Amino acid sequence: MLNRVVQYKTLFRQIAYVPAYKPLDQEDFHKLREYLQRHDRLLILTGAGISTESGIPDYRSEEVGLYARSNHKPIQYQDFVRYPKVRQRYWARNFVGWPRFSSVQPNATHYSIRELEKAGKVTAVVTQNVDRLHHKAGSENIIELHGTGYIVKCMKCPYEIDRFKLQEILLNNNPGMESSFNMIRPDGDVDLSKEQVDRFQTPLCPKCESPLKPDIVFFGDNVPKERVEQVRHQVSVSDAVFVLGSSLTVYSSYRIILQAKEENKKIAVLNIGPTRADNIVDLKISTKCGEILTDLCNSINKTI
Repeated sequence: MLNRVVQYKTLFRQIAYVPAYKPLDQEDFHKLREYLQRHDRLLILTGAGISTESGIPDYRSEEVGLYARSNHKPIQYQDFVRYPKVRQRYWARNFVGWPRFSSVQPNATHYSIRELEKAGKVTAVVTQNVDRLHHKAGSENIIELHGTGYIVKCMKCPYEIDRFKLQEILLNNNPGMESSFNMIRPDGDVDLSKEQVDRFQTPLCPKCESPLKPDIVFFGDNVPKERVEQVRHQVSVSDAVFVLGSSLTVYSSYRIILQAKEENKKIAVLNIGPTRADNIVDLKISTKCGEILTDLCNSINKTI
């Protein structure tokens, strides 16, 4: 009985973060199947929308996104760099949210992408997500556009540490830290009281005692140039770009579409709600990714 309750709560949490969407239209299914059958060198670009089905909320979805459900805004890079209190608040929330965030599992969309890779249809997976769910699903050629929450680096020296190992250190330094929470952000952050935050011991580099930062491109920061060039190369060697679960609002993802357009690549978008590129893509379908991809993969595999 307890297992059923846990499963129900998990399912409810996953459903709660998926925005309202229209049921799958068969005509859209056939259009997308034709698109996938026609291209054998897909660059797949994924955003936070594909992780909502795993129980991680995105930022912008109407009613269920974090902008709609919370007064908190994403961490800004310059604030993190300048203010110790900002770092303390970030790490306190990240510490409490880490066990839940790191235990989240891939969903049908992640596994469908892996199946497309196995079928030889995908050249690279470029993800805006920091949750490593593509890795957990077995995908291989992954470019984490905005970095990952699973690695932590010193802001001044080359030191870096695995996030799981850092969790052990943080637990030793903050043995009385307790919290119950019901919301996690795409970067693993959660909500805590001021008292809990003020008591938290912020991690420092053991080599130079400088601040530590997750290997994530925060808002206001820039994607490393080497990564930008890596993505540009993958766009050029692909024959099409397939966008899943991204509104393409941030320029780091939108410029991928602009490059693909300049190089005459065919672009398809599968996302609930509008995107920044709706007026320039070749195919736009608005429904839940997991609603269509599993059947699409099964259909395509039968023809290969």
